[in-house]
Amino acid sequence: MQVRRQIEVSGIVQGVGFRPFVFRLAQSRRLTGCIRNTSAGVTIEVQGSSNSVDQFAASLLVQPPPLSRITTITALEIPIQSEVEFRIVTSEAGGGCTLISPDIAVCSDCLHELLDPADRRFRYPFINCTNCGPRFTIVRAIPYDRASTSMAVFPMCARCQAEYDDPRNRRFHAQPNACPDCGPHLKLWDRSGRNISNGDPVRRAVDALRDGQVVAVKGLGGFHLAVDALNPSAVRLLRERKRRFEKPFAIMVPDVETARQFCEVSDVASQALESAQRPIVLLPRAPRCEMSDEIAPRNRDLGIFLPYTPLHHLLLDQGKFSALVMTSGNLSEEPIAIDNREAVQRLNNLADFFLAHNRDILLRCDDSVVRPTATGIRQLRRSRGFVPVPVFLKDAQPSILAVGGELKNTVCLTKGKHAFLSQHIGDLENPASYAFFAEATDHLKNILQIEPEGIAYDLHPEYFSTKWALQQKGIRLVGVQHHHAHIASCMAENHLEGQVIGIALDGTGYGTDGQIWGGEVLLTGYAEFERLAHLEYVPMPGGSAAIREPWRMAISYLDHHFGREFFRFPVPFVRRLEHRKVEVLLRMVEQSINSPLTSSCGRLFDAVAALIGIRQKVNYEAQAAIELEMAIGNSSSHACYPLTLTPKGDACIISTCSMFEALLDDLKKDVAIADMSRRFHNSVVQIFFDVAERSRDETGLNRVCLSGGAFNNLYLSNRLESRLSSAGFEVFTQSEVPAGDGGLSLGQAAIAAFSLLPQG
Repeated sequence: MQVRRQIEVSGIVQGVGFRPFVFRLAQSRRLTGCIRNTSAGVTIEVQGSSNSVDQFAASLLVQPPPLSRITTITALEIPIQSEVEFRIVTSEAGGGCTLISPDIAVCSDCLHELLDPADRRFRYPFINCTNCGPRFTIVRAIPYDRASTSMAVFPMCARCQAEYDDPRNRRFHAQPNACPDCGPHLKLWDRSGRNISNGDPVRRAVDALRDGQVVAVKGLGGFHLAVDALNPSAVRLLRERKRRFEKPFAIMVPDVETARQFCEVSDVASQALESAQRPIVLLPRAPRCEMSDEIAPRNRDLGIFLPYTPLHHLLLDQGKFSALVMTSGNLSEEPIAIDNREAVQRLNNLADFFLAHNRDILLRCDDSVVRPTATGIRQLRRSRGFVPVPVFLKDAQPSILAVGGELKNTVCLTKGKHAFLSQHIGDLENPASYAFFAEATDHLKNILQIEPEGIAYDLHPEYFSTKWALQQKGIRLVGVQHHHAHIASCMAENHLEGQVIGIALDGTGYGTDGQIWGGEVLLTGYAEFERLAHLEYVPMPGGSAAIREPWRMAISYLDHHFGREFFRFPVPFVRRLEHRKVEVLLRMVEQSINSPLTSSCGRLFDAVAALIGIRQKVNYEAQAAIELEMAIGNSSSHACYPLTLTPKGDACIISTCSMFEALLDDLKKDVAIADMSRRFHNSVVQIFFDVAERSRDETGLNRVCLSGGAFNNLYLSNRLESRLSSAGFEVFTQSEVPAGDGGLSLGQAAIAAFSLLPQG
């Protein structure tokens, strides 16, 4: 019996070879019909025997293209038509919400052609096919067709057009398809933007890198600044120019085997390095690592990644480089440069040469950063390769725009069961970053065709994202407490409902009492939260200056616990103090001048790092806490300093007085920094484990969510998670989105969506 069925497929089904896959599938079963891209995904009409159509429908889920991801399939019987073939027809616009593939690393087939002298695309730096290449950063609108991308200005030659039109070719409807005859081309410019591309631009760029010079290289989501990673003077030069004095640089290596020369690479790490997303992976240095300390000063880890564009492969291959520094093309904390003219204007004091091209990047997108943990891969920065793949939610939600926080900003748009997080936007502390925030928000709304019903924002009145949200008119606004959002983000990712015990540890979050929170244990659901326990409040002398200068927090804790008596303590930190400067600071605290109270775990880490002599001032966010973690010795000792829990009202206060007494005693005994750091970390693990057990006894809840930037600390997160699991807790962490502020917008969206849903 003949039937005709209309099948609607949603998910990542455009630009990933889904239509030719369906075409070949229909032909193999001698079915007729058609397939077209739509704004909701693809629509298939298929006609044939009932049995063949059933088999066809089942095969859609069994053997889809590797980069596709099907989220829903619906089918409807429709009238039989008279036709003799299966066709791929023109895309149609309309409402809906399709999923666009992220930018993907060059595939093995294209890489083979790139390095094959007999291939017509030999050494062509823009080689791609349906299974690889740029997507998100070159698309203007959906449906995802060439006319809607930055490739629209490159008419295909006859040979490329034939590939594009042939459903049996792996370049069928590969929108960036091109070759040396019809596609984009490289140029090498000097720092003034003058073309000097006589001969091979890649070869000349390689020569410059060999000479210790800085080359700005245009990639998928923006420019990188590149130098030879094994040339310490070149690395120092880049640091000086970029004003990135100690923050680690990422390095790109040709393959996993080379990565093993520098780092310890586990099977999980190897899979992350070689994945299609090609993130930067943080890995411990190998015992005999020859990488200069200039790459990552006072850090046991290196950020390492593999080439993901054809141009990266050509640079590493022609130069025979073991490693290249590949850092974002910007000054510190500014957005990455994407436009050629913009790059020359902004980077001409940083780069000696520009290896640029004439394919426009429509949206900047930094490299993603991940870190292997005891339980898998954890996202630290979710961007290129992962965006705009959504986080899949348990239930359909109202459409919410959540605008994130101030640092490591992302925005989130929800529609149905999909939560779309933007690429990493960064710190909204300058006009360029704020402009990028608005640009990314508009672009995400445009390509996803989502008009939100509400806007969620952080309660901090001075955040730029909050000020932007409060300026929007005619739409419901939902303010969300920072740490409530952290725990809700973990809940949403793990499809949790009801209430959980939430442990939220980070540096800064505006509390409902107007103070700066950051060491919190919460009884949390989407509707509301209750503060069960928190670190005791201490002043932040100088406000944000206390974040940049951790010695201020050490003074604050010492004064809080011991008063002016601490001036007599015979420890190196006190001996080095400038008493006049400290007296001014203490008067600020006494008079409550620019000294907000904080319960921040991050500020406690800063205080300890300063007190034991690791770091008095920082050059990048969380540097003191990172170096405190790096200082931990190899001992497996569980020894810890005492922290006490004191009931106060409806919550418990975690007092640090006894811990600082013990720490000062160790300082007097000249205990090794490694031992003091380990004991401090163990004490933090122990006290939050104790609070979790107490909270379980009081609430009957057994589920614990861990979130906040402090859980990027591998020692802390692995040990606390292990302790809780061993005690029978169900422990939930985050892997799809960052536990830090990069995942905040997901939690904001989940809370705001819940508030818009009918209750009861």
